[in-house]
Amino acid sequence: MELLKSLTHPSELRALVQYKFLGGQNAVMPKLDCDALSPGMKRCYQLLNATSRSFSAVIQALDDDLRPAICIFYLVLRALDTVEDDMTIPVEEKVPMLKQFHTYLYDPQWSYMNSKEKDKAVLEEFPTISTEFRALKQRFQEVISDITCKMGNGMCVFLQDEVVTMAQWDEYCHYVAGLVGIGLSQLFSASGLESEEVGRDQRLSNSMGLFLQKTNIIRDYLEDTLQGREFWPREGWSKFGRKLTDFQQLENREKAVQCLNHLITNALQHIPDVLEYLSRIRNQSVFNFCAIPQTMAIATLALCYNNPRVFTGVVKIRKGQAVDLIMQSTNMANVEAIFARFADEITANISVSDDSSQEISAIVNKVKKLCPHGNDPSSPSHKASLVGVVTIASLLAILYAYWSNYHRL
Repeated sequence: MELLKSLTHPSELRALVQYKFLGGQNAVMPKLDCDALSPGMKRCYQLLNATSRSFSAVIQALDDDLRPAICIFYLVLRALDTVEDDMTIPVEEKVPMLKQFHTYLYDPQWSYMNSKEKDKAVLEEFPTISTEFRALKQRFQEVISDITCKMGNGMCVFLQDEVVTMAQWDEYCHYVAGLVGIGLSQLFSASGLESEEVGRDQRLSNSMGLFLQKTNIIRDYLEDTLQGREFWPREGWSKFGRKLTDFQQLENREKAVQCLNHLITNALQHIPDVLEYLSRIRNQSVFNFCAIPQTMAIATLALCYNNPRVFTGVVKIRKGQAVDLIMQSTNMANVEAIFARFADEITANISVSDDSSQEISAIVNKVKKLCPHGNDPSSPSHKASLVGVVTIASLLAILYAYWSNYHRL
């Protein structure tokens, strides 16, 4: 089915075949050799695979001792987030847990067995995670403990209060994602794979997290509202509707889309910081780890922009497109070309009648100016154009290779 969706997108078709059958996956995200791992660390990677669809592969492709440090960092924050998300835990019990969670890293016995969340395993098996945490180098432990403490306390701020102002939206996203970006940058620097400057510049690291988090919040409107959760800021949506859930109704669709575009415009403001941050990364595995989620995010926002389907169903990029982005997001020139391409897609969909049309035009033009490789003949978009005129015979050869391998599985 995914192959069929990409038939009219030759670059995606090529990427799917290359990624799956011609060694592309191992080139970008090599598989982890589990034989040399301790039983505890092996279990941690199993938990990582079970709880993270998007980050598992890129984490396991990281170099040296940075890999286990970020695996543990992710699992600790996933456990913390599971406590926050679990609506069955009474507030009077949840608040102390969130504030004290960083102390559980040094308690070999602590676990929580009463969660009803789908990722409850990270709480039930927390002794395994904390044991591997304490086996990390001290400089890694300090970063993870500090970020866990700050995030736990920050989560308590919005535990019972809605996100009202746009400033509060930034604050909320900082606590749940910006701090992750800051912690990751500090781990990169602590590993010696990146410069100290990468870990020091918290503004850029924070923007990396905010761009991803806002993209997820925007995309997940329907899923969240159907489950009684509201993460769109009241200041952002109240000028377009009386209640956030009203946007699900067909008669409110025009205003709903205007609100959507307004929030996307806000999220796009972080792109200059994202590009500057990525330009500072020198290690290849770290670059891939950082760049792939960001290119996925701009692709997602381009798909969501001016798109009423956000209010009626799941909006997600094609698997072929995702694989193409993974294969391309390995150097700064390609990343710039990708951002420029999706900025062009957004520009093509701007309606002059939209309230945020002038503002979003300004930001996408700024993005394109920051991406000098956007019109490079060697860029992914230009390569895609060349692939688009491949012969029928070449396409048939690709299809034959795919289906031959498929039927041998």
